[in-house]
Amino acid sequence: MSLRQVLIALGDPLVEVQVAPRGLEVEVSDVVILDPDDAPDVRPGDLVLVIGARGRAALPLVKAAGAAGAAAVAVKVDAPNALLRQTAADVGVALLAVRPDVRWEHLESLVNGVLNSNRLTADAGAGEVLGDLFGLAQTIAALTGGIVSIEDTASRVLAYSRSSDEVDELRRLSILGRQGPEPYLKMLREWGVYRRLRSGEEVVRIDERPELGIRRRIAVGIHAGSQPLGTIWVQEGATPLAGQAERALLGAARVTALHLVQQREPTAAFRENLLASLLDGRMDAATVAGQIGADPARPAAVVVFALRGQEGADRTEHELRRAEMTGLISVHAAAYRRSALVSQSGGRTYALLPDLPPTASLSALTKEIVAAARRHMGLHVQAAIGSTVSTVDEVMISRGEADRVLDAMERDLDAEVATLADVRSRVLVGEVLALLADHPRVRDPRLTALDPELARSLLAYLDAFGDVRGAAALLHVHPNTLRYRVRKAAEVGGFDLGDPLLRLFAQLQLRLA
Repeated sequence: MSLRQVLIALGDPLVEVQVAPRGLEVEVSDVVILDPDDAPDVRPGDLVLVIGARGRAALPLVKAAGAAGAAAVAVKVDAPNALLRQTAADVGVALLAVRPDVRWEHLESLVNGVLNSNRLTADAGAGEVLGDLFGLAQTIAALTGGIVSIEDTASRVLAYSRSSDEVDELRRLSILGRQGPEPYLKMLREWGVYRRLRSGEEVVRIDERPELGIRRRIAVGIHAGSQPLGTIWVQEGATPLAGQAERALLGAARVTALHLVQQREPTAAFRENLLASLLDGRMDAATVAGQIGADPARPAAVVVFALRGQEGADRTEHELRRAEMTGLISVHAAAYRRSALVSQSGGRTYALLPDLPPTASLSALTKEIVAAARRHMGLHVQAAIGSTVSTVDEVMISRGEADRVLDAMERDLDAEVATLADVRSRVLVGEVLALLADHPRVRDPRLTALDPELARSLLAYLDAFGDVRGAAALLHVHPNTLRYRVRKAAEVGGFDLGDPLLRLFAQLQLRLA
Protein backbone atom coordinates (compact mmCIF):
# COMPACT_ATOMS: atom_id res chain seq x y z
CA MET A 1 0.00 0.00 0.00
CA SER A 2 1.11 3.60 -0.45
CA LEU A 3 2.89 5.57 2.26
CA ARG A 4 -0.06 7.98 2.18
CA GLN A 5 -2.47 5.17 3.08
CA VAL A 6 -0.22 4.05 5.95
CA LEU A 7 -0.03 7.60 7.30
CA ILE A 8 -3.79 8.10 7.00
CA ALA A 9 -4.32 4.93 9.02
CA LEU A 10 -1.81 5.85 11.73
CA GLY A 11 -2.86 9.49 12.02
CA ASP A 12 -1.10 12.42 13.66
CA PRO A 13 -0.60 11.15 17.25
CA LEU A 14 2.38 8.96 16.33
CA VAL A 15 4.30 10.25 13.30
CA GLU A 16 4.66 13.41 11.25
CA VAL A 17 6.08 13.73 7.72
CA GLN A 18 9.22 15.87 7.61
CA VAL A 19 10.13 15.42 3.95
CA ALA A 20 8.96 13.14 1.12
CA PRO A 21 11.19 13.65 -1.94
CA ARG A 22 9.43 10.91 -3.95
CA GLY A 23 5.95 11.90 -2.78
CA LEU A 24 3.54 9.96 -0.59
CA GLU A 25 2.47 7.46 -3.24
CA VAL A 26 5.62 5.36 -2.85
CA GLU A 27 4.77 1.76 -2.08
CA VAL A 28 5.34 0.37 1.42
CA SER A 29 5.76 -3.40 1.40
CA ASP A 30 7.16 -4.17 4.86
CA VAL A 31 8.30 -2.65 8.16
CA VAL A 32 11.82 -3.35 9.50
CA ILE A 33 13.83 -2.27 12.54
CA LEU A 34 17.30 -0.81 12.00
CA ASP A 35 19.71 -0.66 14.95
CA PRO A 36 23.03 1.26 14.84
CA ASP A 37 24.88 -1.86 16.02
CA ASP A 38 23.49 -4.10 13.24
CA ALA A 39 24.45 -4.38 9.59
CA PRO A 40 21.72 -2.69 7.52
CA ASP A 41 19.28 -5.21 6.06
CA VAL A 42 16.90 -2.98 4.15
CA ARG A 43 15.04 -3.71 0.93
CA PRO A 44 13.19 -1.48 -1.55
CA GLY A 45 9.75 -0.56 -0.22
CA ASP A 46 10.63 -1.02 3.47
CA LEU A 47 9.43 1.39 6.14
CA VAL A 48 12.49 1.55 8.40
CA LEU A 49 12.20 2.21 12.14
CA VAL A 50 15.52 3.61 13.38
CA ILE A 51 15.89 2.63 17.04
CA GLY A 52 18.72 3.53 19.38
CA ALA A 53 19.63 6.74 17.54
CA ARG A 54 17.95 10.12 17.63
CA GLY A 55 18.41 13.31 15.63
CA ARG A 56 21.87 13.73 14.08
CA ALA A 57 22.96 10.30 15.40
CA ALA A 58 20.52 8.71 12.95
CA LEU A 59 22.15 10.30 9.86
CA PRO A 60 24.21 7.23 8.78
CA LEU A 61 21.20 4.96 9.10
CA VAL A 62 19.01 7.36 7.08
CA LYS A 63 21.68 7.39 4.34
CA ALA A 64 21.91 3.58 4.35
CA ALA A 65 18.14 3.17 4.18
CA GLY A 66 17.85 5.63 1.32
CA ALA A 67 20.65 3.93 -0.61
CA ALA A 68 18.85 0.59 -0.24
CA GLY A 69 15.63 2.00 -1.72
CA ALA A 70 13.56 2.24 1.47
CA ALA A 71 10.17 3.93 1.12
CA ALA A 72 10.48 5.84 4.41
CA VAL A 73 12.58 6.14 7.57
CA ALA A 74 11.06 6.82 10.98
CA VAL A 75 13.30 8.55 13.53
CA LYS A 76 12.60 9.92 16.99
CA VAL A 77 13.37 13.62 17.17
CA ASP A 78 13.26 15.99 20.13
CA ALA A 79 13.21 19.08 17.92
CA PRO A 80 13.10 19.88 14.18
CA ASN A 81 16.39 18.91 12.51
CA ALA A 82 17.20 20.58 9.21
CA LEU A 83 20.27 18.43 8.55
CA LEU A 84 18.26 15.22 8.97
CA ARG A 85 15.60 16.51 6.57
CA GLN A 86 18.19 17.55 4.00
CA THR A 87 19.97 14.18 4.21
CA ALA A 88 16.71 12.30 3.66
CA ALA A 89 15.88 14.53 0.70
CA ASP A 90 19.33 14.00 -0.81
CA VAL A 91 19.07 10.18 -0.69
CA GLY A 92 15.43 10.19 -1.87
CA VAL A 93 13.73 8.70 1.18
CA ALA A 94 10.72 9.99 3.14
CA LEU A 95 11.54 11.06 6.70
CA LEU A 96 8.95 10.51 9.44
CA ALA A 97 9.39 12.15 12.83
CA VAL A 98 8.23 9.92 15.69
CA ARG A 99 7.12 11.39 19.01
CA PRO A 100 9.70 10.73 21.74
CA ASP A 101 7.21 9.00 24.06
CA VAL A 102 6.01 6.46 21.46
CA ARG A 103 7.16 2.89 22.06
CA TRP A 104 8.90 1.36 19.04
CA GLU A 105 7.33 -2.10 19.46
CA HIS A 106 3.90 -0.47 19.55
CA LEU A 107 4.53 1.49 16.35
CA GLU A 108 5.91 -1.61 14.62
CA SER A 109 2.83 -3.60 15.65
CA LEU A 110 0.46 -0.93 14.32
CA VAL A 111 2.23 -0.60 10.96
CA ASN A 112 2.34 -4.38 10.58
CA GLY A 113 -1.38 -4.50 11.37
CA VAL A 114 -2.14 -1.95 8.65
CA LEU A 115 -0.05 -3.80 6.06
CA ASN A 116 -1.41 -7.23 7.01
CA SER A 117 -5.02 -6.02 6.84
CA ASN A 118 -4.33 -4.60 3.39
CA ARG A 119 -2.80 -7.91 2.25
CA LEU A 120 -5.78 -9.88 3.54
CA THR A 121 -8.19 -7.54 1.79
CA ALA A 122 -6.25 -7.87 -1.47
CA ASP A 123 -6.14 -11.67 -1.11
CA ALA A 124 -9.91 -11.73 -0.68
CA GLY A 125 -10.28 -10.64 -4.34
CA ALA A 126 -13.88 -9.94 -5.34
CA GLY A 127 -15.31 -11.50 -2.18
CA GLU A 128 -16.22 -9.97 1.12
CA VAL A 129 -14.28 -6.75 1.36
CA LEU A 130 -14.13 -5.43 4.87
CA GLY A 131 -11.33 -2.92 4.51
CA ASP A 132 -8.59 -2.49 7.13
CA LEU A 133 -9.07 -2.12 10.89
CA PHE A 134 -8.17 1.57 10.83
CA GLY A 135 -10.80 2.24 8.18
CA LEU A 136 -13.32 0.29 10.25
CA ALA A 137 -12.41 2.30 13.36
CA GLN A 138 -13.10 5.49 11.39
CA THR A 139 -16.47 4.11 10.25
CA ILE A 140 -17.42 3.23 13.84
CA ALA A 141 -16.44 6.75 14.91
CA ALA A 142 -18.70 8.25 12.25
CA LEU A 143 -21.67 6.08 13.26
CA THR A 144 -21.31 6.56 17.02
CA GLY A 145 -20.15 10.17 17.07
CA GLY A 146 -17.26 9.19 19.34
CA ILE A 147 -13.51 8.50 19.36
CA VAL A 148 -12.73 4.82 18.76
CA SER A 149 -10.01 2.39 19.82
CA ILE A 150 -9.91 -1.32 18.95
CA GLU A 151 -7.87 -3.47 21.34
CA ASP A 152 -6.93 -7.13 21.59
CA THR A 153 -7.46 -9.29 24.69
CA ALA A 154 -4.17 -8.02 26.16
CA SER A 155 -5.42 -4.40 25.89
CA ARG A 156 -2.96 -3.63 23.09
CA VAL A 157 -4.31 -1.04 20.65
CA LEU A 158 -4.79 -2.56 17.18
CA ALA A 159 -6.36 0.45 15.49
CA TYR A 160 -7.98 3.77 16.30
CA SER A 161 -9.95 6.55 14.65
CA ARG A 162 -8.59 9.95 13.77
CA SER A 163 -10.24 12.79 15.65
CA SER A 164 -10.11 16.57 15.89
CA ASP A 165 -11.82 16.33 19.31
CA GLU A 166 -9.78 16.53 22.49
CA VAL A 167 -8.89 13.03 23.68
CA ASP A 168 -8.63 12.14 27.35
CA GLU A 169 -5.60 10.76 29.18
CA LEU A 170 -6.60 7.10 28.84
CA ARG A 171 -7.00 7.43 25.08
CA ARG A 172 -3.71 9.32 24.68
CA LEU A 173 -1.72 6.79 26.65
CA SER A 174 -3.28 3.78 24.94
CA ILE A 175 -2.41 5.12 21.48
CA LEU A 176 1.18 5.63 22.62
CA GLY A 177 1.29 1.98 23.67
CA ARG A 178 1.17 2.65 27.39
CA GLN A 179 -1.29 1.75 30.15
CA GLY A 180 -3.90 4.17 31.43
CA PRO A 181 -4.04 5.56 34.98
CA GLU A 182 -3.91 2.61 37.38
CA PRO A 183 -6.67 3.96 39.70
CA TYR A 184 -9.05 4.03 36.73
CA LEU A 185 -8.06 0.58 35.50
CA LYS A 186 -8.50 -0.78 39.03
CA MET A 187 -11.94 0.79 39.18
CA LEU A 188 -12.89 -0.88 35.85
CA ARG A 189 -11.80 -4.24 37.28
CA GLU A 190 -13.75 -3.69 40.49
CA TRP A 191 -16.87 -2.74 38.53
CA GLY A 192 -16.59 -5.96 36.57
CA VAL A 193 -16.28 -4.09 33.25
CA TYR A 194 -13.66 -6.44 31.81
CA ARG A 195 -15.61 -9.51 32.96
CA ARG A 196 -18.79 -8.23 31.28
CA LEU A 197 -16.91 -7.42 28.07
CA ARG A 198 -15.44 -10.94 27.95
CA SER A 199 -18.71 -12.71 28.73
CA GLY A 200 -20.94 -11.65 25.84
CA GLU A 201 -22.22 -8.99 23.42
CA GLU A 202 -23.46 -6.56 26.06
CA VAL A 203 -22.67 -2.88 25.41
CA VAL A 204 -21.13 -1.61 28.64
CA ARG A 205 -21.48 2.03 29.74
CA ILE A 206 -18.66 3.63 31.76
CA ASP A 207 -19.31 6.97 33.47
CA GLU A 208 -17.05 10.00 33.26
CA ARG A 209 -14.37 10.48 35.95
CA PRO A 210 -13.27 14.14 35.71
CA GLU A 211 -10.85 13.86 38.63
CA LEU A 212 -8.84 11.31 36.61
CA GLY A 213 -9.20 13.14 33.30
CA ILE A 214 -11.39 10.31 31.92
CA ARG A 215 -14.49 11.00 29.80
CA ARG A 216 -17.62 8.92 29.37
CA ARG A 217 -17.27 5.73 27.32
CA ILE A 218 -19.19 2.83 25.91
CA ALA A 219 -17.52 -0.46 25.07
CA VAL A 220 -18.34 -3.87 23.64
CA GLY A 221 -16.49 -7.16 23.56
CA ILE A 222 -15.41 -8.74 20.27
CA HIS A 223 -16.11 -12.47 20.13
CA ALA A 224 -15.83 -15.46 17.81
CA GLY A 225 -18.45 -17.74 19.30
CA SER A 226 -17.57 -17.92 23.00
CA GLN A 227 -13.94 -16.91 22.48
CA PRO A 228 -13.05 -13.29 23.32
CA LEU A 229 -10.94 -11.55 20.67
CA GLY A 230 -10.77 -8.00 21.99
CA THR A 231 -12.73 -4.85 22.78
CA ILE A 232 -13.98 -1.73 21.01
CA TRP A 233 -13.91 1.41 23.16
CA VAL A 234 -15.77 4.60 22.18
CA GLN A 235 -14.88 7.78 24.06
CA GLU A 236 -17.36 10.64 24.07
CA GLY A 237 -15.88 13.77 22.53
CA ALA A 238 -17.02 17.37 22.66
CA THR A 239 -20.59 16.35 21.76
CA PRO A 240 -22.75 13.51 23.15
CA LEU A 241 -22.64 10.12 21.45
CA ALA A 242 -25.20 9.46 18.70
CA GLY A 243 -28.61 8.09 19.66
CA GLN A 244 -27.94 4.85 17.73
CA ALA A 245 -24.36 4.52 19.03
CA GLU A 246 -24.95 1.33 21.02
CA ARG A 247 -26.70 -0.46 18.17
CA ALA A 248 -23.98 0.59 15.73
CA LEU A 249 -21.31 -0.58 18.19
CA LEU A 250 -22.89 -4.02 18.43
CA GLY A 251 -22.82 -4.45 14.64
CA ALA A 252 -19.27 -3.11 14.55
CA ALA A 253 -18.11 -5.75 17.04
CA ARG A 254 -19.41 -8.52 14.79
CA VAL A 255 -17.66 -7.09 11.73
CA THR A 256 -14.44 -6.55 13.69
CA ALA A 257 -14.52 -10.18 14.80
CA LEU A 258 -14.24 -11.19 11.13
CA HIS A 259 -11.15 -9.00 10.73
CA LEU A 260 -9.44 -10.48 13.77
CA VAL A 261 -10.24 -14.07 12.84
CA GLN A 262 -8.92 -13.40 9.33
CA GLN A 263 -5.64 -12.25 10.82
CA ARG A 264 -5.45 -15.28 13.13
CA GLU A 265 -6.65 -17.88 10.62
CA PRO A 266 -5.84 -16.86 7.03
CA THR A 267 -7.60 -19.94 5.65
CA ALA A 268 -10.90 -19.34 7.47
CA ALA A 269 -14.03 -20.07 5.44
CA PHE A 270 -15.27 -16.51 5.28
CA ARG A 271 -12.17 -15.58 3.32
CA GLU A 272 -13.30 -17.84 0.50
CA ASN A 273 -15.40 -15.10 -1.03
CA LEU A 274 -18.59 -16.61 0.31
CA LEU A 275 -21.11 -14.13 -1.01
CA ALA A 276 -19.32 -13.63 -4.34
CA SER A 277 -19.13 -17.41 -4.77
CA LEU A 278 -22.82 -17.79 -3.99
CA LEU A 279 -23.91 -15.00 -6.34
CA ASP A 280 -21.66 -16.27 -9.12
CA GLY A 281 -22.91 -19.84 -8.72
CA ARG A 282 -19.50 -21.15 -7.63
CA MET A 283 -20.77 -22.30 -4.22
CA ASP A 284 -24.12 -23.79 -3.23
CA ALA A 285 -26.45 -22.13 -0.75
CA ALA A 286 -26.25 -24.89 1.86
CA THR A 287 -22.45 -24.59 2.06
CA VAL A 288 -22.52 -20.81 2.40
CA ALA A 289 -25.32 -20.90 4.96
CA GLY A 290 -23.42 -23.48 6.97
CA GLN A 291 -20.29 -21.34 7.03
CA ILE A 292 -22.10 -18.24 8.31
CA GLY A 293 -24.47 -20.03 10.69
CA ALA A 294 -27.64 -19.24 8.74
CA ASP A 295 -30.65 -21.49 8.09
CA PRO A 296 -30.69 -22.18 4.31
CA ALA A 297 -34.41 -22.99 4.47
CA ARG A 298 -35.40 -19.58 5.83
CA PRO A 299 -36.17 -16.49 3.71
CA ALA A 300 -33.37 -14.21 2.52
CA ALA A 301 -32.90 -11.09 0.41
CA VAL A 302 -30.17 -9.15 -1.39
CA VAL A 303 -29.75 -5.38 -1.27
CA VAL A 304 -27.35 -3.73 -3.72
CA PHE A 305 -25.68 -0.35 -3.22
CA ALA A 306 -23.85 1.97 -5.63
CA LEU A 307 -21.76 5.06 -4.98
CA ARG A 308 -22.81 8.02 -7.13
CA GLY A 309 -21.31 11.41 -7.93
CA GLN A 310 -17.69 10.23 -8.11
CA GLU A 311 -17.01 11.35 -11.68
CA GLY A 312 -14.26 13.81 -10.67
CA ALA A 313 -12.53 11.52 -8.18
CA ASP A 314 -9.32 9.71 -9.06
CA ARG A 315 -9.13 5.95 -8.66
CA THR A 316 -7.50 6.00 -5.22
CA GLU A 317 -10.03 8.46 -3.85
CA HIS A 318 -12.93 6.51 -5.36
CA GLU A 319 -11.72 3.20 -3.92
CA LEU A 320 -11.24 4.78 -0.50
CA ARG A 321 -14.80 6.13 -0.51
CA ARG A 322 -16.17 2.82 -1.72
CA ALA A 323 -14.32 1.01 1.07
CA GLU A 324 -15.80 3.46 3.58
CA MET A 325 -19.27 2.79 2.19
CA THR A 326 -18.74 -0.98 2.34
CA GLY A 327 -17.55 -0.77 5.93
CA LEU A 328 -20.64 1.23 6.89
CA ILE A 329 -22.93 -1.28 5.14
CA SER A 330 -21.16 -4.17 6.91
CA VAL A 331 -21.69 -2.61 10.33
CA HIS A 332 -25.41 -1.97 9.76
CA ALA A 333 -26.01 -5.36 8.16
CA ALA A 334 -24.25 -7.22 10.98
CA ALA A 335 -26.31 -5.32 13.55
CA TYR A 336 -29.49 -6.34 11.70
CA ARG A 337 -28.54 -10.00 11.11
CA ARG A 338 -25.52 -11.66 12.67
CA SER A 339 -25.03 -13.90 9.63
CA ALA A 340 -25.19 -11.08 7.04
CA LEU A 341 -22.58 -11.07 4.27
CA VAL A 342 -21.29 -8.05 2.35
CA SER A 343 -19.28 -8.17 -0.88
CA GLN A 344 -18.11 -5.84 -3.63
CA SER A 345 -18.49 -6.86 -7.25
CA GLY A 346 -18.45 -4.92 -10.50
CA GLY A 347 -18.48 -1.50 -8.85
CA ARG A 348 -21.42 -2.39 -6.63
CA THR A 349 -21.72 -3.57 -3.04
CA TYR A 350 -24.06 -6.46 -2.25
CA ALA A 351 -25.51 -7.32 1.14
CA LEU A 352 -27.06 -10.75 1.77
CA LEU A 353 -29.52 -10.76 4.65
CA PRO A 354 -30.49 -14.32 5.63
CA ASP A 355 -32.79 -15.69 8.36
CA LEU A 356 -35.56 -13.18 7.60
CA PRO A 357 -39.19 -13.47 8.67
CA PRO A 358 -41.46 -14.13 5.65
CA THR A 359 -42.95 -10.62 5.79
CA ALA A 360 -39.66 -8.79 6.34
CA SER A 361 -39.39 -5.23 5.04
CA LEU A 362 -35.86 -4.01 4.47
CA SER A 363 -36.83 -0.50 3.46
CA ALA A 364 -36.16 1.09 6.87
CA LEU A 365 -32.74 -0.57 7.22
CA THR A 366 -31.70 0.39 3.69
CA LYS A 367 -32.83 3.99 4.10
CA GLU A 368 -30.92 4.15 7.38
CA ILE A 369 -27.71 2.98 5.64
CA VAL A 370 -28.09 5.48 2.78
CA ALA A 371 -28.84 8.31 5.20
CA ALA A 372 -25.85 7.39 7.38
CA ALA A 373 -23.55 7.41 4.34
CA ARG A 374 -24.78 10.88 3.41
CA ARG A 375 -24.79 12.27 6.96
CA HIS A 376 -21.52 10.85 8.32
CA MET A 377 -19.39 10.50 5.18
CA GLY A 378 -20.88 12.92 2.67
CA LEU A 379 -21.46 10.07 0.20
CA HIS A 380 -24.31 9.90 -2.30
CA VAL A 381 -25.46 6.28 -2.32
CA GLN A 382 -28.34 4.64 -4.20
CA ALA A 383 -29.73 1.31 -3.06
CA ALA A 384 -32.08 -1.25 -4.61
CA ILE A 385 -33.86 -3.91 -2.56
CA GLY A 386 -34.43 -7.33 -4.08
CA SER A 387 -37.52 -9.28 -3.16
CA THR A 388 -37.43 -11.59 -0.15
CA VAL A 389 -37.11 -15.15 -1.47
CA SER A 390 -38.18 -18.31 0.32
CA THR A 391 -34.71 -19.85 0.81
CA VAL A 392 -31.03 -18.94 0.48
CA ASP A 393 -30.94 -21.14 -2.61
CA GLU A 394 -33.09 -18.55 -4.43
CA VAL A 395 -31.03 -15.44 -3.64
CA MET A 396 -29.95 -15.14 -7.28
CA ILE A 397 -33.55 -14.15 -8.02
CA SER A 398 -33.36 -11.42 -5.38
CA ARG A 399 -29.95 -10.27 -6.61
CA GLY A 400 -31.11 -10.11 -10.24
CA GLU A 401 -34.16 -8.07 -9.29
CA ALA A 402 -32.06 -5.66 -7.20
CA ASP A 403 -29.62 -5.19 -10.09
CA ARG A 404 -32.47 -4.43 -12.51
CA VAL A 405 -33.85 -1.79 -10.15
CA LEU A 406 -30.45 -0.18 -9.63
CA ASP A 407 -29.88 -0.09 -13.40
CA ALA A 408 -33.11 1.89 -13.78
CA MET A 409 -32.19 4.19 -10.90
CA GLU A 410 -28.83 4.95 -12.52
CA ARG A 411 -30.54 6.02 -15.76
CA ASP A 412 -33.62 7.82 -14.57
CA LEU A 413 -34.18 8.20 -10.85
CA ASP A 414 -33.15 10.67 -8.19
CA ALA A 415 -34.62 8.36 -5.55
CA GLU A 416 -32.10 6.92 -3.09
CA VAL A 417 -33.90 3.64 -2.25
CA ALA A 418 -36.33 1.64 -4.38
CA THR A 419 -37.84 -1.80 -4.92
CA LEU A 420 -39.14 -3.32 -8.14
CA ALA A 421 -42.70 -2.49 -7.08
CA ASP A 422 -41.72 1.20 -6.84
CA VAL A 423 -40.20 1.46 -10.32
CA ARG A 424 -41.50 -1.49 -12.33
CA SER A 425 -42.49 0.55 -15.41
CA ARG A 426 -39.13 2.33 -15.50
CA VAL A 427 -37.29 -0.96 -15.13
CA LEU A 428 -39.20 -2.59 -18.00
CA VAL A 429 -38.84 0.40 -20.32
CA GLY A 430 -35.17 0.68 -19.41
CA GLU A 431 -34.58 -2.94 -20.33
CA VAL A 432 -36.37 -2.47 -23.66
CA LEU A 433 -34.18 0.57 -24.34
CA ALA A 434 -31.09 -1.48 -23.54
CA LEU A 435 -32.17 -4.04 -26.12
CA LEU A 436 -32.73 -1.32 -28.70
CA ALA A 437 -29.32 0.18 -27.96
CA ASP A 438 -27.72 -3.20 -28.64
CA HIS A 439 -29.47 -3.47 -32.03
CA PRO A 440 -28.82 -0.24 -33.98
CA ARG A 441 -30.54 -1.66 -37.07
CA VAL A 442 -33.87 -1.43 -35.21
CA ARG A 443 -34.41 2.27 -35.89
CA ASP A 444 -36.91 4.42 -37.78
CA PRO A 445 -34.84 6.70 -40.05
CA ARG A 446 -37.65 9.25 -40.11
CA LEU A 447 -37.07 9.85 -36.37
CA THR A 448 -33.30 9.81 -36.73
CA ALA A 449 -33.60 12.73 -39.18
CA LEU A 450 -34.97 15.07 -36.48
CA ASP A 451 -32.65 17.66 -34.95
CA PRO A 452 -32.27 17.61 -31.10
CA GLU A 453 -34.73 20.46 -30.49
CA LEU A 454 -37.49 18.86 -32.57
CA ALA A 455 -36.79 15.44 -31.01
CA ARG A 456 -37.03 16.79 -27.44
CA SER A 457 -40.20 18.66 -28.24
CA LEU A 458 -41.88 15.68 -29.89
CA LEU A 459 -40.95 13.36 -26.99
CA ALA A 460 -42.32 15.82 -24.42
CA TYR A 461 -45.56 16.09 -26.44
CA LEU A 462 -45.93 12.30 -26.64
CA ASP A 463 -45.10 11.83 -22.96
CA ALA A 464 -47.77 14.36 -22.05
CA PHE A 465 -50.33 12.34 -24.03
CA GLY A 466 -50.93 15.30 -26.36
CA ASP A 467 -51.34 17.86 -23.55
CA VAL A 468 -49.67 20.81 -25.27
CA ARG A 469 -49.84 23.18 -22.31
CA GLY A 470 -48.40 20.63 -19.88
CA ALA A 471 -45.57 19.66 -22.24
CA ALA A 472 -44.80 23.30 -23.05
CA ALA A 473 -44.54 24.11 -19.35
CA LEU A 474 -41.99 21.32 -18.87
CA LEU A 475 -39.95 22.66 -21.81
CA HIS A 476 -40.36 26.29 -20.65
CA VAL A 477 -41.72 27.38 -24.03
CA HIS A 478 -45.02 28.90 -25.21
CA PRO A 479 -47.72 26.36 -26.22
CA ASN A 480 -47.79 27.83 -29.74
CA THR A 481 -44.02 27.24 -30.01
CA LEU A 482 -44.51 23.59 -29.10
CA ARG A 483 -47.38 23.18 -31.59
CA TYR A 484 -45.14 24.59 -34.33
CA ARG A 485 -42.26 22.22 -33.42
CA VAL A 486 -44.52 19.14 -33.38
CA ARG A 487 -45.92 20.02 -36.85
CA LYS A 488 -42.39 20.74 -38.09
CA ALA A 489 -41.16 17.34 -36.76
CA ALA A 490 -43.94 15.53 -38.65
CA GLU A 491 -43.12 17.46 -41.85
CA VAL A 492 -39.34 16.84 -41.59
CA GLY A 493 -39.79 13.16 -40.81
CA GLY A 494 -42.67 12.65 -43.19
CA PHE A 495 -44.79 10.67 -40.70
CA ASP A 496 -48.36 10.77 -39.41
CA LEU A 497 -48.74 11.25 -35.65
CA GLY A 498 -52.22 9.82 -35.95
CA ASP A 499 -50.60 6.37 -36.24
CA PRO A 500 -50.57 4.80 -32.71
CA LEU A 501 -47.74 2.39 -33.58
CA LEU A 502 -45.61 5.30 -34.82
CA ARG A 503 -46.27 7.15 -31.55
CA LEU A 504 -45.35 4.05 -29.49
CA PHE A 505 -42.05 3.44 -31.26
CA ALA A 506 -41.20 7.16 -31.39
CA GLN A 507 -41.37 7.35 -27.58
CA LEU A 508 -38.88 4.49 -27.32
CA GLN A 509 -36.43 5.58 -30.00
CA LEU A 510 -36.42 9.23 -28.97
CA ARG A 511 -35.59 8.14 -25.39
CA LEU A 512 -32.39 6.52 -26.63
CA ALA A 513 -31.05 9.97 -27.48
